[in-house]
Amino acid sequence: MNVQFALQGDDIYVLEVNPRASRTVPFVSKAIGKPLAKIAARCMAGESLEALQFTEEVKPKFFSVKEAVFPFIKFPGVDVILGPEMKSTGEVMGVGASFAEAFIKSQMGASMILPKKGTAFISVRKEDHEKIVDVAHALKKLGFSLAATKGTAKVLTQNNLDVQYVNKVAEGRPHIVDMIKNDEIDLIVNITEDKQAIKDSYEIRRNALQNKITYYTTLAGAKAACVGMSYADEISVTSLQSLHKNLS
Repeated sequence: MNVQFALQGDDIYVLEVNPRASRTVPFVSKAIGKPLAKIAARCMAGESLEALQFTEEVKPKFFSVKEAVFPFIKFPGVDVILGPEMKSTGEVMGVGASFAEAFIKSQMGASMILPKKGTAFISVRKEDHEKIVDVAHALKKLGFSLAATKGTAKVLTQNNLDVQYVNKVAEGRPHIVDMIKNDEIDLIVNITEDKQAIKDSYEIRRNALQNKITYYTTLAGAKAACVGMSYADEISVTSLQSLHKNLS
């Protein structure tokens, strides 16, 4: 069974249940070197896990990251912000000796090229103001200049960061969309929540897509990007076959 669910606090909301394996199954099979679909089919045919020699958890010594691939650029007017509905057309897999290496490879596979320098624009909801400080410090350490909207800029300045204040679209020109169109922004971290904020920041996301600027709409994604960019020059190529040999 494939279960899609959402968590909010202690509440679990089941979105759908399908009598089939999900696309995560081949990903996990490659990560642990075991053909899970084949094992499940043979179990349904009456064989035991013991007979199939699959009774212990496999703990790989490498990291595997799955990234969704989105075709937003092909659909003018579509908002790139994510929700519970399916928008991806597939997934890619990044494998590495560290999380950073695996994450970088997953981004490259999904055509999300992480910049090595430039200006990073940050605009997050009020409840994430303090949480984004670590991300901003990491970006500064990587060599990025910082730009932010009023609320975010105030918090970052209070935490000893040099930040360029940028107008929101509704605050008048020049604003953030002007900077994006003028190729003055290289990375975007834009986290919104309520309907009005999502509507107000739509032009940021859309223009980032059209100008091929890497953007993140979640705190977790932004943190992972910082970790990945720190190790961008430490990427090696390894076959799955050689990785699986070390699992046995």
